[in-house]
Amino acid sequence: MKILVTGAAGFIGSHLAKKLAQRGDEVVGLDNFNEIVYPAAHKRQRAARLAAYTNIRLIEADIRERERMLALFRVERFDAVAHLAALAGVRNAVKYPALYVEVDLNGTQNLMDAARESGVGNFVFASTSSVYGNTQVIPFVESDPCDRPLQPYAAAKRAAEILGHSYHHLFGLNFTVLRFFTVYGPYGRPDMMAYLLAESITKGREIPLYDGGQMYRDWTYVDDITDGVVLALDKPLGYEIINLGRGEPTLLADFVGMIEALAGGKANLTPRPKMAADFTRNQADISKARALLGYNPQTRVQDGVRRFWEWYVTEGIPTETL
Repeated sequence: MKILVTGAAGFIGSHLAKKLAQRGDEVVGLDNFNEIVYPAAHKRQRAARLAAYTNIRLIEADIRERERMLALFRVERFDAVAHLAALAGVRNAVKYPALYVEVDLNGTQNLMDAARESGVGNFVFASTSSVYGNTQVIPFVESDPCDRPLQPYAAAKRAAEILGHSYHHLFGLNFTVLRFFTVYGPYGRPDMMAYLLAESITKGREIPLYDGGQMYRDWTYVDDITDGVVLALDKPLGYEIINLGRGEPTLLADFVGMIEALAGGKANLTPRPKMAADFTRNQADISKARALLGYNPQTRVQDGVRRFWEWYVTEGIPTETL
């Protein structure tokens, strides 16, 4: 298949592009290498890894460039789209709400229009478990209305999910929503907890620990997530919303302890109260993913954390060079 991967120089997108290339797909990667959430040097490092594959082409462009996206789709005639490009992160979304809506909702609509115009067979959209907000339904199940998002990132993603349904209804676009749960692993984002902890332990950097680490997250290893995306790309489903997680939440304080144990040191943690934009617990019900996609996550948190740490000490980018 010829597959467009947006956000291909991002954390999950780079892993996905590599996985698709290794199985023989023709991959066109798209990324704008912005520095809004974290320094672009991390994205350049990931892009350099992808350059080793002759069946990956990487284009530097922005999904907000509507006419450019329409023209790209007309020329390339993609079989499927894995749309992972987004401004991510809860806390930055609180600071820049208009920008998050512009990218995560309006940019996504540009791609939907390009996809329906050019006859793309399957559109897979990366959403987030943040859309569940403070739901009392645990584990999180896809039938939850998700109509009380806690911050603009979740609101924009939920709006794009709903817009995807209208495009399926009106234009017949196959649109699968995948709600990711707390993804971590090698080449992870430096603004996320695993990387922040590694930096704190090795360089003494002070980082906040909200609510004493008494928050549960469904930590999901990146290879399990990308396996789920590949399964969704291969199986047009009309319109579906599907959780991709591990299904086994871990207390944040315990996650911190795992990395500290591997590092043989302590993180420099500053206690902070829980933010209004945060939720206390997330846990994926993955029965729908198992039934519709054959999804079966393989990596225990203990093993995934070890792999992340091994990568960090051998290949992680020293922050001083950024």
